[in-house]
Amino acid sequence: MPSVDLNSDLGEGFGTYRCGDDDAMLAIVTSANVACGLHAGDPEVMARTFAIARQRGVAVGAHPGFPDLWGFGRRRLPFTNGEIERLVAYQVGAAMALAAYAGHRITYVKTHGALGNIACEERDVADAVARAVRAVDRDLSVLAIAVTEMAAAGEAAGLEIHQEIYADRGYTETGQLIPRGQPGAMIEGAEEAAARVLAMVQAGAVITASGKHLPTPIRSICVHGDSEHAVATASLVRKRLEQAGVTLKPFKPIAA
Repeated sequence: MPSVDLNSDLGEGFGTYRCGDDDAMLAIVTSANVACGLHAGDPEVMARTFAIARQRGVAVGAHPGFPDLWGFGRRRLPFTNGEIERLVAYQVGAAMALAAYAGHRITYVKTHGALGNIACEERDVADAVARAVRAVDRDLSVLAIAVTEMAAAGEAAGLEIHQEIYADRGYTETGQLIPRGQPGAMIEGAEEAAARVLAMVQAGAVITASGKHLPTPIRSICVHGDSEHAVATASLVRKRLEQAGVTLKPFKPIAA
């Protein structure tokens, strides 16, 4: 069996407000997508998350989203492609600075929430994200949802692309995430999530709601850190993969 990465969106608290159990998740995952201060996070949260990740040998990436604290970055906002490009560059730069401050170094970028969903479907937005990453640091990889425009745009821009699947989300017949609020969008049971992940990794394909297989390289698996069952789900996903002989390690070596 191939090796695979296990990632989670972390550092999503703000000030005195906490979101999820980052300490527990950082003992399970191999990569952490850290919020950059616009949809969630702040310098204190970012520095702490990067420091703990470094101590535990967890790779880190920038997790930029729309500037929408009220909506947690899950609402579509009317920015132009140029504005999106600069918003992403701004957040990646902030992540690089705070990671360096904590003695760590980001190796990749993964878009968050509504921005990520739009970049999966709309090539011009995906291209804007890819241009921003390339402009800031060509050596950064892009962690992209499998079978999407974001993966294609990153490759076209000459960036290293790694494709991921979600443990706790359902898929449409075209390989997009089922929109939140619709039936089948969220997979809340840890056992169900772990079984789906193992099936997809073994098949080398995204499995849609109807059972259709969409072949794709799978380099990483995401468990949302803000969900109620995040720790239990991530722990069981890791256990089931290891039991099946899958090695868990970052998709990109941790930078020195």
